[in-house]
Amino acid sequence: MSTPRGRQSRLTTSRAHSARVYDYILGGKDHYPADAEAGDAMCRHWPALPVHMTENRRFMHRAGRFLAEECGIRQFLDIGTGLPTSPNLHEVVQAAAPESHVVYVDNDPIVLAHARALLQSSPEGATAYVDADMHNPDAILGSQEFQDLIDLEQPVGLMVIGIMHFILPPDDHRLIGQLLDPLPPGSCLAMTIGTADFAPEEVNRVAQEYRRQGMPFVLRDLASATSFFDGLELQEPGVTQAHAWRPGPEQDGVDGRDVAMYGAVARKP
Repeated sequence: MSTPRGRQSRLTTSRAHSARVYDYILGGKDHYPADAEAGDAMCRHWPALPVHMTENRRFMHRAGRFLAEECGIRQFLDIGTGLPTSPNLHEVVQAAAPESHVVYVDNDPIVLAHARALLQSSPEGATAYVDADMHNPDAILGSQEFQDLIDLEQPVGLMVIGIMHFILPPDDHRLIGQLLDPLPPGSCLAMTIGTADFAPEEVNRVAQEYRRQGMPFVLRDLASATSFFDGLELQEPGVTQAHAWRPGPEQDGVDGRDVAMYGAVARKP
């Protein structure tokens, strides 16, 4: 088992943080009053927000399982991990392939404090946590954890789940490109991308609340979301709302107006 390393970020509790707001809305306990205040305001704007966030996480579970079971991928890079909520990515993929390696990346001190919960690998596999920012791909790809666990001769599953709405243009495509470029053919990109296409008034109010709380936020239409996969081979069913991507019984009865996220998986040729 690896141990977390990297810079020790100063914890700021007086201002809401996206990972802790997410934790609060989904009923977790690792947040502060500023996060609860922000989460309550967002849910007043759009009461379906917990459904939306739940379906985003369920997409991650299905995409990870698909990559492990159907694509044969055995190593994963998870950008914007967030607070540990079981099942985490390594639990999903190691259930299918116990030898899988998972490198988690986040830059929130609270996530760093809980990193050990993310590092409970199967005996056959391995996990590690990198304290780094998506805006600095070199720090991620150059980290000792990445180099120890990821073999760039073998395909990698790049997971970018629930974070792109915090990455503003023109950095967004550049950063995805920098993360994908060193990965070998056969690697896959799994992403969710925030949109206001299905509940525009409510979701735009949530976006405004994020910005008011000091968190940059951008929403994308279908064409913009699809453009992240240019040059890659989209896997069926292509770019869909997150809950509609290879849905299972848990998605029965989910109202599309309650999910403001596109999701897709694509293969690097």
